[in-house]
Amino acid sequence: MGEDAESPKINHTFLRDYVTEADVISTVEFNQTGDLLATGDKGGRVVIFQRETESKGESEEAGETGDSGEYNVYSTFQSHEPDFDYLKSVEIEEKINKIRWLPQQNAAHFLLSTNDKTVKLWKVSERDKRPEGYNLKDEEGRLKDISTITSLQVPVLKPTDLMVEVRPRRVFANGHTYHVNSISVNSDGETYLSADDLRINMWHLGITDRSFNIVDIKPANMEDLTEVITAAEFHPHHCHLFVYSSSKGTLRLCDMRASALCDKHTKLFEEPEDPGNRSFFSEIISSVSDVKFSHSGRYLLTRDYLTAKVWDINMDKGPVETYQVHEYLRSKLCSLYENDCIFDKFECVWNSSDSVIMTGAYNSFFRMFDRETGRGVTLEAWRESSKPRAVLRTRRVYTGGKRRRGDVGVDSLDFTKKILHMAWHPSENIIAIAATNNLYIFQDRVNPETQAQ
Repeated sequence: MGEDAESPKINHTFLRDYVTEADVISTVEFNQTGDLLATGDKGGRVVIFQRETESKGESEEAGETGDSGEYNVYSTFQSHEPDFDYLKSVEIEEKINKIRWLPQQNAAHFLLSTNDKTVKLWKVSERDKRPEGYNLKDEEGRLKDISTITSLQVPVLKPTDLMVEVRPRRVFANGHTYHVNSISVNSDGETYLSADDLRINMWHLGITDRSFNIVDIKPANMEDLTEVITAAEFHPHHCHLFVYSSSKGTLRLCDMRASALCDKHTKLFEEPEDPGNRSFFSEIISSVSDVKFSHSGRYLLTRDYLTAKVWDINMDKGPVETYQVHEYLRSKLCSLYENDCIFDKFECVWNSSDSVIMTGAYNSFFRMFDRETGRGVTLEAWRESSKPRAVLRTRRVYTGGKRRRGDVGVDSLDFTKKILHMAWHPSENIIAIAATNNLYIFQDRVNPETQAQ
């Protein structure tokens, strides 16, 4: 078919950058071994990636570059569908808010996924054999005429192509009136918590029709509401301890041994506000968007809009470390409020040894901070510079002084390209970064011999 000379040219750059809302990644999580990586998106889908094991020859060749197996798609399934709350006449989005893996007990893997209202438990298993030689069925699965059966045989398992099966095992519904923002698996391996804006519930993995309310901050009169729950997590080793954060910037450590309903916290972590720095945006930017226990269980890592903070659970007077993520945005808070970016919820993660923390920023930037030296580095998750085996270069935002080549001005930052979700491998320096509909996996190539790469 001939092309009209006056027909408009297709903007291929626009087509490449166009992202369907349903494809935007909304959560990333490694399992306990790091061999599986799960992502959830706004379309309610879960994609599981598996780390490929390499042969000896391949690993020796990869040792030169420091790579130790790529992550390839293992399974994809629809976790949640759009729903409708007929009592409140509101739509329930299918977006996956959180994914958490359960500790592996056998050959199968189990994970929890949640949208705004419903938590589901999924079983992920492999099948590479199928039974043959039934007595009452023929090869096509049809029942035989019993009168034709003259002898009995023992069914046998025959090898077949590998199949990955994902099946829903439990559906934990009707536990939340408000939007679920967190789920956390307990160290006892039998229970987990789910938190919404005003309540935290504890569930048994084997019981779906009831949960136990452990925190309820809903006031008798909703006009008296001053804060909401933003995140919650169990302690990694002590099954009776959990922490939750609030929109006022506070952290509350609760001990379930003290009382059944943990409305009264064991410890309150709060940083005193400097009256001289108070502004219209103070309460908004102090809201904690994420809280994570360190692997040791000694420290808490939190993220608010401008900073990442480390707290010692034995010191509740204030954070022991504060890292400025993008302090240069403080002068831009008014415009960030107008375009709603000030309400973005950034996640934060620890590395396996709790010596480095990582969190996201704008312009496809993410930041890492070395806790020993206090130094931070800015890196970029960008398609053009993130080709396989390419070395990531550090980036810098120009805020004044001598401008270097490659610096990015504050006014040039793209606030639509935000790094909100990320995960760190539980034992190696491998990180997964979600940038809109793209998943980037980066690996530290330093000391490949010591990391068996």
